[in-house]
Amino acid sequence: MLLQGTPLLQPPIAAACKELQRVELALAPAAAGWEICISPGLMTNFVFDAPVQVELQDEVRFLEVAQGRGTLSLLPPPDLMPGERLRLTTRLGNGANQQRVTFSLVAHLGQATHQVEVYRDQRSRESLWQELAQEQAENRQLRDEREQMRTQIERLQVKLEQSGGIRDLLAHRALSSRGIQYGEFSRKELIRSEGILTYEWGFGYRSDKSIAAELGLKNLSPEPWTAVVGSLVDAQGNEVGRVKLRQETPIAPNSQGSLIVEVDALRTEGLGELTLSLKDESSRGITIPGLTFP
Repeated sequence: MLLQGTPLLQPPIAAACKELQRVELALAPAAAGWEICISPGLMTNFVFDAPVQVELQDEVRFLEVAQGRGTLSLLPPPDLMPGERLRLTTRLGNGANQQRVTFSLVAHLGQATHQVEVYRDQRSRESLWQELAQEQAENRQLRDEREQMRTQIERLQVKLEQSGGIRDLLAHRALSSRGIQYGEFSRKELIRSEGILTYEWGFGYRSDKSIAAELGLKNLSPEPWTAVVGSLVDAQGNEVGRVKLRQETPIAPNSQGSLIVEVDALRTEGLGELTLSLKDESSRGITIPGLTFP
């Protein structure tokens, strides 16, 4: 929540600021208020031994305000003047046991309280330290996991940059001394389907582990066309394999475009005349009978 108001300016304060400040509410009246050193560019963290709600004067000026269930982190405004005071009001606990505590955040140059620990009573300190130790361990684990993830991503990026080409074919034993055979499909082997697409050109390819077709098609419809599903079957209607598609861009209306179809198949598979069917997400497409791969 944001409290509006004009900050109270006082002369610069020369007193030294504590790196760690402990506030024992059981030992002093909460209404007395507490002064906390803050400084531009230096983070101040509050740790409470109970759930807390906060109201910070001129919150919008702060570079960072991060609140947890029992924590609060502040990165003060860069335009703070020495001696300037901003009010921080906290409500600790819930229900009838809720306790209101007000802090005065006092601006210093180059020095600030790094951590403020607020205890409502003595007996909760040990449990608070245990909770802090657990949170620190969890944070370390998250940092380690994030670093591991970053390393894995970097390795995948390097692997991706190095993938493709003949080296992949050799690594996957898809290329032997027989190389890759190719042949041009005849125009009569491709027919128009539903008046949507027509064949313009095509080539068939075969490696040791796959067959592929590169097709040039013309879109006669008024809508762009993109292949999303395909099937390749033999003369008995049996699927040769799962069709993998690659189409860089949709084929615009009344324009030509190309796509590549590939199916995993050994040299002893995918023989004879095959029929290829291609469809877009609206089931518009083309059926290509009589394909013979080299």
